[in-house]
Amino acid sequence: MAPAAIIAPSILSADFAALGAACSDTIGYGCDWLHIDIMDGHFVPNITFGAPVVTKIRPHVGRPQTSMGKGTFDCHMMIAEPKKWVKDFQKAGCDLYCFHYEAAIDSTAAENPADETEKKTNPKELIHYIHENGMLAGIAIKPETPVDVLWDILRNPTKSERPDMVLVMTVHPGFGGQKFMASELPKVKALRERYPDLNIEVDGGLSESTIDQAADAGANVIVAGSAVFGAKDPADVISKLREAVDKRA
Repeated sequence: MAPAAIIAPSILSADFAALGAACSDTIGYGCDWLHIDIMDGHFVPNITFGAPVVTKIRPHVGRPQTSMGKGTFDCHMMIAEPKKWVKDFQKAGCDLYCFHYEAAIDSTAAENPADETEKKTNPKELIHYIHENGMLAGIAIKPETPVDVLWDILRNPTKSERPDMVLVMTVHPGFGGQKFMASELPKVKALRERYPDLNIEVDGGLSESTIDQAADAGANVIVAGSAVFGAKDPADVISKLREAVDKRA
């Protein structure tokens, strides 16, 4: 058993010349969240956009009325210094701030972009800080990272230091349009077996041809970019992705 499906199209595949309308239209097609890929050119080699763009698209999509509800902005922070940007993205309209485990174990505790400190942060402290700033917290792992690194974080008795969602990357982060890596699905299965109620997100190469594998493993939060934004009928694709997950829930 897994929680209900959450379909979160990645706006990295949207028309950037009409991004606000693309976001609004996609919510109208029946998706739940919008997945917003933030890349800094350091943690990953690519650069996308920052908080000002999130601020501009936020008015085009109504804020969620419940925790993890429709209209959630799921910001996937592929950045080297995740704690520095928490406040800026909260102000911009982010609802779920998902950082990478690999960044959190090797970054500073600075709380603003201009700040400098030698003090380090860590995943538990960062999750607490995100919650303290009024957002949900997600933690992501790259294909190279074993799922075992998450057990200590997920079994933490302090609720404010536990994530609301785990993201398992099914491609190497940094670029859209990559081939789905089924090799990462045992991580999803291991997470689902231990945490039946956890929201588990998969990101990379998801489409109608790969959704069954992801759903079988236990994923319920589905990120799809080109499969939705490049479709002739995005609503139909979203519906099929949802059906694949929910029939296994």
